Amino acid sequence: MSGGISASIASGRLRAEGMGEHDRAIPFLNQDFEALHLECLETGCLFEDPIFLAEPPSLGFKELAPYSAKTRGVEWMRPTELNDDPQFILGGATRTDICQGALGDCWLLAAIASLTLNERLLHRVVPHGQSFQNDYAGIFHFQFWQFGEWVDVVIDDRLPTKDGELMFVHSAEGNEFWSALLEKAYAKLNGSYEALSGGSTTEGFEDFTGGVSEMYELRKAPQGLYRIIGKALDRGSLLGCSIDITSAFDMESVTFKKLVKGHAYSVTGLKQVDYRGQTERLIRVRNPWGQVEWTGAWSDNSAEWDEIDPSEREDLHLQMEDGEFWMSFQEFLRQFSRLEICNLTADALSEDSLSHWNTIKFHGMWRRGSTAGGCRNHPSTFWINPQYKITLLEEDDDPEDDEVACSFLVALMQKDRRRYRKQGQDMHTIGFAIYEVRSEQDGTNVHLKKDFFLTHSSCARSETFINLREVSNRLRLPPGEYLIVPSTFESGKEADFVLRQFNVFFYFYNLFICSHVTNSSAFQDMEISVHELRTILNRVVTRHKDLQTDGFSMESCRTMVNLMDKDGSARLGLIEFQILWNKIRKWLAVYRQFDLDKSGSMSSYEMRLAVESAGFKLNNRLNQILVARYAENEAIDFDNFICCLVKTGSHLDKEGKGIAEMNITEWLYMTMCG
Repeated sequence: MSGGISASIASGRLRAEGMGEHDRAIPFLNQDFEALHLECLETGCLFEDPIFLAEPPSLGFKELAPYSAKTRGVEWMRPTELNDDPQFILGGATRTDICQGALGDCWLLAAIASLTLNERLLHRVVPHGQSFQNDYAGIFHFQFWQFGEWVDVVIDDRLPTKDGELMFVHSAEGNEFWSALLEKAYAKLNGSYEALSGGSTTEGFEDFTGGVSEMYELRKAPQGLYRIIGKALDRGSLLGCSIDITSAFDMESVTFKKLVKGHAYSVTGLKQVDYRGQTERLIRVRNPWGQVEWTGAWSDNSAEWDEIDPSEREDLHLQMEDGEFWMSFQEFLRQFSRLEICNLTADALSEDSLSHWNTIKFHGMWRRGSTAGGCRNHPSTFWINPQYKITLLEEDDDPEDDEVACSFLVALMQKDRRRYRKQGQDMHTIGFAIYEVRSEQDGTNVHLKKDFFLTHSSCARSETFINLREVSNRLRLPPGEYLIVPSTFESGKEADFVLRQFNVFFYFYNLFICSHVTNSSAFQDMEISVHELRTILNRVVTRHKDLQTDGFSMESCRTMVNLMDKDGSARLGLIEFQILWNKIRKWLAVYRQFDLDKSGSMSSYEMRLAVESAGFKLNNRLNQILVARYAENEAIDFDNFICCLVKTGSHLDKEGKGIAEMNITEWLYMTMCG
């Protein structure tokens, strides 16, 4: 027990020092690639991994168990023994490098195929500089995200073969080996090759990116799903889809039009084409087998292609890979059952990306008799489950939504369950419940007891308890303090887990900006200039027809930037813009509330009520100054109202008490400056 506590403390200390971040991946099982590689080069010996041996137990434990029919005659061979000219990556990593072998890990291969669409993400998992020519020593390494931290997995290049052919994943070309070596590293991470059989594409997505996945049932597809998919592809998200099976006999059965049930596909593209005078929405899907493709409308040789522009047809076909096909989006919704999208977290995004997540992680465990209380169906023990307090502060930024709420996403992931398959165990059925709490009533660090849960209902919960590695849900709750209680469905089930809470505020407001700013360099350097701020604000206010406004002037926006800019850069960073944006959203509600005659502008009387409602106590003299400065024809329009409050709130309310006071210099500044 003390050893486990010491390891936990050491692990926590390493995390605090930055270990586990992608640029400081933790050596898996303490195997340091650089040191081992150098040792092999100095001794002239090819690396032989002493941990993941080239022996039968590394293959599996049941169908691939030692001495089983499927493992008879297996030889472990290096690529240099299999091919006269082995290559690590040849001409860039593509989807044709990933053809499934005699292992049911199509979910993993679909994820790898999606990874090849984003070179930056690919080379986070597959580090640069590896080859069979330069400094070859029979050793390779790959990096995976595992439950909150990145690990670096070292392998030798001895691969399982039968009759001189790779047993598992292989490339169409035959002499390219990065995908086979990546599969071996992932097998080592999970204990054996057979441990990879069967799974959800989202597992691979998340382990390649550190992202968080969401699932859509296509029979209940939300409106705008095509647009959601397009935005996800634009952001570099990874997407997969599958067709449900109704019985075990359906598994990998092929439909009349050559779609495979119970099989993981990857979504690789969208396109709209002009077809018979109308716009046809198409979606591109890939089978990781590298063959067996859809034969219906818009398939490779279908007649529909003859009726679109030849140059467009040629362009779409040039982007195709083996096993890949187009189909109409409506047909996609009819044929497939489920879509999985892995959204990338901030550390997986390129520097000029617009989507950011603010992430909080909790590592915990369920242990029989102490912390494995089961779900709410077990009222006597539910309270012993781990409890995590979160605070929601960042309200959503949609000015058209009158509800004051915070969007966030909760993801609960059980750890290392594939490793327990050889002991006959698998994924537990897991979920979570969320309760509103009050610090003054419940304390800040008190573990709430049974009576609380007997007398309080949850305010949110996971949609279902399910036996997947992770369950996640996007939620909206009012600002406040909440308690998340993760649990297994049954009591007494033991496992380790990581609970992630994603504050989706940055994600939403950046998408909102992105949808209003075109051809803009906003946020390429993660800052907004005066000109960009003006563009954003004016595109927002034009959507609100009830507001009387001439739009924000350059002078007004310059004043906002000057007063909100804390680092003297004359630009607004993310946090500075977040503060300004929150204020504008709240003041929009105030403006509408006190525009008593619904004229779209304010009288001086309405102005005073509104300013005081916004939190500023004004004496008569100061109120007169503000009205004189910001009124036009005895009316204050929306942009002048916002400028007034930004200046008053940021420049004069120095102590944050809602009391505006000024000296003569400040008075001159406010009355004389734009």
